[in-house]
Amino acid sequence: MNTQTRPSALWVAYGGRGVVGMVRHTDGRYIVTMAGADAELGAYPTMQIAKAALHAHLGPGADWPTFREH
Repeated sequence: MNTQTRPSALWVAYGGRGVVGMVRHTDGRYIVTMAGADAELGAYPTMQIAKAALHAHLGPGADWPTFREH
């Protein structure tokens, strides 16, 4: 049985109050999870769309978070 998985990358999103979420890239998708959430927000085809989705989920007037790859 082949259990090979593709490597993934992780970006943590930082806002004014610390970590607000993360974006994980795996299997060609960018998966967004908000800080403190039990479930993923969604999976997106590009990093830019994933970042925009995370930012939109922060609410009206929220500053654009800083994304750092880990």
